[in-house]
Amino acid sequence: MTPATRPDAHQATQPDARPDAQPAPADAGGGLARRATVDPLFRLVAYALEAAHGRAPGAVWSAPYAFHLGSPGLVAAAGWPVAAAAAARCDGLVRLSSLAHPADSCDLPLTLSGPVPDAPDWAVRPYALLRALARAGYGRGGTDLHVQGSLTAAAGLATAEPADCALALAVADVHTPPGEEPDRARLARLLAGALPDGDEALRRAVLFARPGTALLSGGAGRAPRYVAFDPPATGARLVLLAVRGDPGAEVARAVACARSAGALSAWPPGPGPGRSVLVLLPGARLAAVRAAVAEEFRGRGQPVPRFLNIAVAGAARREE
Repeated sequence: MTPATRPDAHQATQPDARPDAQPAPADAGGGLARRATVDPLFRLVAYALEAAHGRAPGAVWSAPYAFHLGSPGLVAAAGWPVAAAAAARCDGLVRLSSLAHPADSCDLPLTLSGPVPDAPDWAVRPYALLRALARAGYGRGGTDLHVQGSLTAAAGLATAEPADCALALAVADVHTPPGEEPDRARLARLLAGALPDGDEALRRAVLFARPGTALLSGGAGRAPRYVAFDPPATGARLVLLAVRGDPGAEVARAVACARSAGALSAWPPGPGPGRSVLVLLPGARLAAVRAAVAEEFRGRGQPVPRFLNIAVAGAARREE
């Protein structure tokens, strides 16, 4: 995917100068679908956009899931992404699809205000964001879009914030001048205005995280600070422990068992209770902790919790 091959790109700081701009050429991002060295998720979203809408993507972006570290405003990105593929249109139509909702793809007219067209539940949030992007000058001609995550909701990590950011970056990319990166700070402000129910700290992690560091949000108008958070560098491991079925007291049981087996600390990945916790433990105790938790749950006839290794990753990026 080469930005210079997108002659249809528009200025990101003002409304599209040419609402009838032609879509990106087919080779701008579609090559990902057939490149064996590309991560399977990115090949999949590129191919899915072509299969669903008959057009190759002009851009494919990945955005990491993000999590809180237990201290106010301290967040980091996980090495598991959500991916979005986008292609510019010129007819005022948005076409939305996701493999998570295979029967609910939709074609909607892009209107900047007024009532929202009837749409499947999953597409309401992306459509609201596409409207906000269009009002800001990104994609008034319309967009084909495909979004797909690498984790299910059962993992317990927030899905909305990485999906929002991946969508915004992909759409902005195909409407940004060749050779320029989308303005992440501007997109962060657009996301906050268009989707005020989102977790602002998690969004900042998705957009600005660095590998092996945590980000301490500086608040409105203030630059974030970065602090070292690299468990492997200190001989530790970070894992996500997700219980199955009704979480209830099962999360607390899993945490107590993990601590007894050697875990150093545990905390929820989001601001409220959920079905998973992040567990920091000495690398040498990982197998013992997993075995102890599994034995405790099996002994009560309960499904064994899942353990997912978490790498502290960098921010959203364009997939080439």
